[in-house]
Amino acid sequence: MSASCGPLGTSLTQEILSSLGLADKTAAWGTLGTLRTFLSFSVDKDVQRLLKAIAGQGVDYDTIVDVLTNRSREQRQLISRAFQERTKQDLLKSLQAALSGNLEKIVVALLQPAAQFDAQELRTALKTSGSAEDVALEILATRAAPRLQACLAVYKHDFQVEAEEDIRTETNGILQDLLLALSKGDRESYSGIIDYNLEEQDVRALQQAGESSTAGQWVLLLTQRSPEHLIRVFDQYRRCTGQELEDAIRNCFHGDAQLALISLASMLRNTALYFANKLHQALQETEPNFQVLMRVLISRSESDLLSIRAEFKKKFGKSLYSALQDVVRGDCRSALLALCRAEDI
Repeated sequence: MSASCGPLGTSLTQEILSSLGLADKTAAWGTLGTLRTFLSFSVDKDVQRLLKAIAGQGVDYDTIVDVLTNRSREQRQLISRAFQERTKQDLLKSLQAALSGNLEKIVVALLQPAAQFDAQELRTALKTSGSAEDVALEILATRAAPRLQACLAVYKHDFQVEAEEDIRTETNGILQDLLLALSKGDRESYSGIIDYNLEEQDVRALQQAGESSTAGQWVLLLTQRSPEHLIRVFDQYRRCTGQELEDAIRNCFHGDAQLALISLASMLRNTALYFANKLHQALQETEPNFQVLMRVLISRSESDLLSIRAEFKKKFGKSLYSALQDVVRGDCRSALLALCRAEDI
């Protein structure tokens, strides 16, 4: 079937406007994250507050949470270095000695450089049966190119092995192909120019791949093309075939291959909705999946957590903040709520 299936959209003007940067609707401070650079930042005051919270009579959990969840990751790194210089003590080790449980895990994650946090999560995913197609795909597919390269460099340094080698050892089949391709960081960047010819070419390639159940073309396109381009390809594929791309994947593949391809397509189609679904699933378990909650809220807090909150409220009819309030218990509750930041009316 030809991919030339009529008009590519109801309004070319609307289509072009939707591709402009303003369509991102970033908040007034230039980010869709809930956590931004603290404008009244004073590294000396924060060091003193944390020192008092740790060394005073009884650990002041509220102060620790207040400081660490109201500073950007870059500011937290400055605090950590300043604490070492002024007290000759390691802030992370001092806080680990004072805390325990899930709150300790959150604090450790907040104080780690982003690349180290991602590398440890990736290593755990690859070494834990059943989670590679989930967490490893998430990290390799949703991190910006510079952050991904930093993660892979830390992975090699900390674990004395290339992530690619662990992927080859711990995975197989289409999942392995996807992870290896994503780990190369070769995804095209979006130029801002809509390439209609390439879009038609890719739709036709996916149609042909679907008819032959050939995985190679699916892997190539889903790991190489920019998300902006792929969203357009997904829409045109539906117009041409009458079915969503995910339905085509279900018809062509089964088992782990199907799960991996659908997960990746979902991340690319709507990253915020993908994470909203992840958070909802984590909250629906018999015991809330703290690791998922922590990883998503921390890793997305400075990029797009506001978008994730909006998608959560739209799909589930309840704010993420309220869902966390209702389900999460224990010493980590205040930290997770602080990262989420606010109620959505």
